[in-house]
Amino acid sequence: MSKEVKDFFITYSDFVTKVTSEPSMDLEALKASLNDIESQSDIKTPRLLTAALGLGSEAGEFVEIVKKMILQGKPASEENIFHMKRELGDIMWYWTTACASLGLDPYEVISENQAKLEARYGEKFEVQRSEIRKEGDL
Repeated sequence: MSKEVKDFFITYSDFVTKVTSEPSMDLEALKASLNDIESQSDIKTPRLLTAALGLGSEAGEFVEIVKKMILQGKPASEENIFHMKRELGDIMWYWTTACASLGLDPYEVISENQAKLEARYGEKFEVQRSEIRKEGDL
């Protein structure tokens, strides 16, 4: 590796450290952050962390199967569909854990999502409505 490339990575690594939050680098600061969240709310931070990490990893596993089917020629076989089904079940488990960690009723989460999408799209999806949203439409 050339000196320029090494110097670039050293400089970039220093930059990354400068713009990284204290709880991302220090265990005691992380503990304090988790404790602050729990003391200021009813959020169960261990469950929230479990849900966030699990949702990301299980969604990644689902995406991996889809990627291999669409881009790499993996067959849309019963076995692969079953594998996706299993990953979707894992996603639901972590999604439910997220709801529990935040004290949310899963039914209300789904109902609010439906109401949000009905307000955005009405009876039919339109690309323009997905790209140009009203203020407050998250």
